[in-house]
Order: sequence, then C-alpha cells, then structure tokens
Amino acid sequence: MTERVLETKDLVAGYLPGVNILNGCNTYVERGELVGIIGPNGAGKSTLLKTVFGMVSVRSGSVVLDGRDITGLKADKLVRAGVGFVPQTENVFPSLTIRENLEMGCFQKPRLFGPRLEFVTSLFPELAKRLGQRAGGLSGGERQMVAMSRALMMDPKVLLLDEPSAGLSPVRQDETFLNVARINAAGVSVMLVEQNARRALQICDRGYVLDQGKDAYVGPGHQLLNDPKVIKLYLGTLAEDHTAG
Repeated sequence: MTERVLETKDLVAGYLPGVNILNGCNTYVERGELVGIIGPNGAGKSTLLKTVFGMVSVRSGSVVLDGRDITGLKADKLVRAGVGFVPQTENVFPSLTIRENLEMGCFQKPRLFGPRLEFVTSLFPELAKRLGQRAGGLSGGERQMVAMSRALMMDPKVLLLDEPSAGLSPVRQDETFLNVARINAAGVSVMLVEQNARRALQICDRGYVLDQGKDAYVGPGHQLLNDPKVIKLYLGTLAEDHTAG
C-alpha cells in the first residue's frame, strides 16, 4: 500500500494581500516517488514549493507531511520535520568549502554528519575528492550538486527542488536531471518544479500541470508527455521537438 508523504489540499496562497497565486492547488507525493510540476510562466510552480516551505502566506487549505499538518511552519521547523528545499538561486554558501556547506546542512543535528556525508558522497563520488574546495569556485551544475547534497544532510522525508536546471548549459542540464533521478533511485521522495517540461516529464513517475494556480492536469510523466492537449497548451515549441524525436 502506498503512503502519501507530502500533500497539499485546496491550497490558496499569495505574496500580497488580496492577490492569490495558488487557487485551490491539490498535489501529493507518495513515498519514494518523483513528482514533476510543470506549467506556463506565472502558473504558480515555484510559489507552490515556497508555500510548502513556509515562505508564502497560506490563505486557506493545508500542507500535510506524513499525516501531520505543517501549514505555515517556519523553515527551521520544516527542515527538522523532514522537508528539504533547494531554491533556484543562492543555494550554496560561496565563501565556504563544500564540506562546510554540507556541515551547514545538518547544523540542527550535527551527529548526522558522518553517515549523511557517506550517503551523499556515495551518490556523488566526485564530491568526496573536493570537500576542501570553496563552493564559489564551482560551475553552476556543480553548485546544484552541492545544494542538493546539503539539503539531503538532514535525511529529509521529501526533497523540494525549484528549477534545478535553470541557467545551465544543455550538458549540465542533462547531468542535473540524471542527479535528480539518482537521488530518487536512492529512496528519496522528490517534488521537482521545472521550466524544462519535457525533461522533467521524462524522468518523473507522475506529473502535474499547473495553470493559474491550480492543478489542471495530472498523470504519469510519459502519459502527459504524449497527451496532445498538454503538448499544445503547455509544452509550446516542445511539441515539434517531441513529434520529431
């Protein structure tokens, strides 16, 4: 029997009083699942993750983690409860070494450092060789790897990733999607927001298409990738790429 590790129920939220970005958004992530969130610009994709992580005011509805209502909890409490979050930008401490960044990831539970370091370096062996290197000297793709590893240091129940491929070269984008799939294959439940809709749908178990702050379509990733309505309305120019390849 599957379990829902994270669920948003009829979520209404926004940054400014009287202006809602999410308008009754319903999503869930089952244990061990990789869920992709796609949709047009302004659909509320990143806002959804930020709302789950307590960064946006919830007007109504709820966020539930492992059966516990976590709506509106502050970031430090959410991390302790088991929510990992990797923002799109400013997601590493550039003046610190890779090791120090990872230490910051579990500062609430320092004794986790040893076993969690072993876990993340088993996923990303190249990190083990470069722990003394400052994060500011890394490429964009390498920074994403460090940021994801840091979020994994508290052994989260679910990992929220906000557009990890944004601003990267095509090669680094491919590496990042492979890294996300690798994290999920290691047993970590993931909710992935992505502008690169086609690549996200290729790797996710299930996808949501958000439109105007609501879940407009939901289904297995491969099914959404081949749905003519989704292609026409939401994948834009990717429709031609998809039919060609």
